[in-house]
Amino acid sequence: MFEIFRKYVEGRIALTEGQYGRLQSFCIIKKLRKKQYLLQEGDTWRYHAFITKGCMRTYSIDEKGLEHIIYFGIENWWIGDKESLTFNQPSKYNIDAVEDSEVVLFTDSNFNLACKEIPAFNDMINNILQRSFAKSQSRIQAAISYTAEEKYLNFLNKYPGFATRIPQSMIASYLGITPRP
Repeated sequence: MFEIFRKYVEGRIALTEGQYGRLQSFCIIKKLRKKQYLLQEGDTWRYHAFITKGCMRTYSIDEKGLEHIIYFGIENWWIGDKESLTFNQPSKYNIDAVEDSEVVLFTDSNFNLACKEIPAFNDMINNILQRSFAKSQSRIQAAISYTAEEKYLNFLNKYPGFATRIPQSMIASYLGITPRP
């Protein structure tokens, strides 16, 4: 699984073999079965997670028992709870596998050490965070201004392969709409 992560990094920055060795020394490999949790609400998130295989989701469950999906992640995407990690507080979210999945985990301290020791890796992570923030703004704008149909069509346009991997009910939850019967 580290090789998949390495190819991801190689597509963005150039590192030495020694730097790749250092990154690999920090990795924890985890396999998850479909519906298995990576994080449960109430636990404190302590990792940076990169998905090498499968599909995962981040979601909360409200007082009525309804799921509210805030994020899907697939191969070559990152997943986690930044708020829980940053503020060292219990998570409001669950993260589980929509499909059998594999992730490369870095403890927060090792991740920060990698960013400090490998400036190009730090620059790559900062670029990812900037793009993630911009995508979050775009998603919020769509959520508050698009009709249900526009939200769905926008989702299909942005993520064409998701409709075949993710149940319609989960897509509806992510979009904040009720699926058609």
